[in-house]
Amino acid sequence: MKIGNIEFGNRPLFLAPMEDVTDIGFRMMCKRFGAAMVYTEFVSAEALIRSVKSTMQKLTISDMERPVGIQIYGRDVEAMVEAAKIVEQARPDVIDLNFGCPVKKVAGKGAGAGMLRNIPLMLDITREVVKAVSLPVTVKTRLGWDNESLIITELAERLQDCGIAALTIHGRTRSQMYTGQADWTLIGEVKNNPRIHIPIIGNGDITSREDADKAFDRYGVDAVMIGRATFGNAWLFSERQLTLDEKIDVLEEQLRINVERIDEYRGILHTRRHLAATPIFKGIPNFRSTRIEMLRAEKEKELIDIIERCRMMLKDNNFQ
Repeated sequence: MKIGNIEFGNRPLFLAPMEDVTDIGFRMMCKRFGAAMVYTEFVSAEALIRSVKSTMQKLTISDMERPVGIQIYGRDVEAMVEAAKIVEQARPDVIDLNFGCPVKKVAGKGAGAGMLRNIPLMLDITREVVKAVSLPVTVKTRLGWDNESLIITELAERLQDCGIAALTIHGRTRSQMYTGQADWTLIGEVKNNPRIHIPIIGNGDITSREDADKAFDRYGVDAVMIGRATFGNAWLFSERQLTLDEKIDVLEEQLRINVERIDEYRGILHTRRHLAATPIFKGIPNFRSTRIEMLRAEKEKELIDIIERCRMMLKDNNFQ
């Protein structure tokens, strides 16, 4: 499977772009454990054009995480083109256009999944961004706005005609947000459409490598993208089972990378989200108070001390 000139091999797993989740430390850990492609947090085109510091910082990537994509969102052709040019200077391997984010502050303003209500504008943005940059341009979107407008089969062909190098489809409508079950049937229809010749990446409700294998087998997708199941769980991509100590070491290294490459305040903010969500601490009795401590920690050493205390509690309870 290839995107542009990037070769991914057979059945690759991708890390989905997620706001406040796919920071550089987490991406590097996911890459280490087998993610074939990782993405930065998605970034606002308007904020990039205004050179908002916190947004510009999201463009920081490392050669150690390649291939890496940067995803942008917006609702204006000129702004998206200008933002894509700015992103190109950060030297990602792929520029991805977000036409799938369902949250109100994005979709409600016509960007992200809001584009599913304005297909001509979506296609104009896609066509003009492809023309403006030399990097492969890809798109991530959903099945449609709601169950009465499941348009992805036709839309995929039209996006392909705009020159995109790959298409990622989340198996829900915008109206579903993240509720209910992802419907992979239409994803499979797009992949098996004889007129489609670009790679199709499936996304939605993949929580393990086993789930991904089933998606490859049943729907024939070229790659599988994994999102929420990776929170605090970078080793999900690994083919081997990690020990408790190895998993905790990963979380601590994630924290150190974020503090070093972002800053202590924001690095801790990002890592705390993973610590609060990781499945490994579920074995701690009465974990709620410890979780609150984690979410209030403001210094790297303070947070490391809490993590080490969790390590000891888990060992005392013979958790493996």
